[in-house]
Amino acid sequence: MLELGREGESVEEELAGALAEFSRILDTAELKTLFVGEDDTRNAILTIHPGAGGTESQDWAQMLLRMYLRYAERQGFKAEVLDLTHGEEAGLKNATIRITGDYVFGNLTHESGVHRLVRISPFDANKRRHTSFAAVFVYPEVDDDIAIEINPEELRIDTYRASGRGGQHVNVTDSAVRITHLPTGIVTQCQNERSQHKNKASAMKVLKSRLYELEKKKQNEQRKELEDSKSEIAWGNQIRSYVLHPYRMIKDLRTSVEIGNADKVLDGDIDELIKASLMQRKAGKDSAS
Repeated sequence: MLELGREGESVEEELAGALAEFSRILDTAELKTLFVGEDDTRNAILTIHPGAGGTESQDWAQMLLRMYLRYAERQGFKAEVLDLTHGEEAGLKNATIRITGDYVFGNLTHESGVHRLVRISPFDANKRRHTSFAAVFVYPEVDDDIAIEINPEELRIDTYRASGRGGQHVNVTDSAVRITHLPTGIVTQCQNERSQHKNKASAMKVLKSRLYELEKKKQNEQRKELEDSKSEIAWGNQIRSYVLHPYRMIKDLRTSVEIGNADKVLDGDIDELIKASLMQRKAGKDSAS
């Protein structure tokens, strides 16, 4: 295109479009290098809860919900509202959305925390300035299908003679099987079949089922820990301030990133804020290693 331009051809518009597309691809590739968390590739569940302040905070929670829905739309993610309770006058009392796509949790992981809004309240007849808070919490969606992999070296397999009532039903060979999973201490056994091979297969099925339930229990405990951590998000420990009066500025208090175009951010363009948080996390991991 540059050569065509030197020859007098009009390529400025086409060249600008190609450069813009290249810049977008480069930004996407650069962002992917920042996904270093174990759960970054997962989908995300995002919840929003208004703070004290009634309608004012509930309206702020509604604004945040719109911001994240618009963000998902901009990124090509799919957002599904799972739960929503509206406020009496305006806004919402709580909201839960599921967002699916590539690296959704990685993108949104640092959105958890208290978000602070300063503005002239549309609900105040005296047009006074109000400060409102809302808590956002993001956690990874855990797959329902858990792959249970069993290392044969972690098993102790014992065979023994099946017990019976005597006569022809007594098995005279060591066909019964007992399997002990050494890391967990789980023991399963089977002696119903005359074939040792079949008894072993049945005992393995039971073991996998037991390990599956154990893994589900661990996941539920992890989810509970994440839910309990919500109470640790105290009002006043905000991660980001959205100031709409007396000036317009979005400031992330962790990365110190400031954006003057508040409307752009509230319309879902939070890429700059997300990238700065991810860069800060990666820098911390690199220095720790």
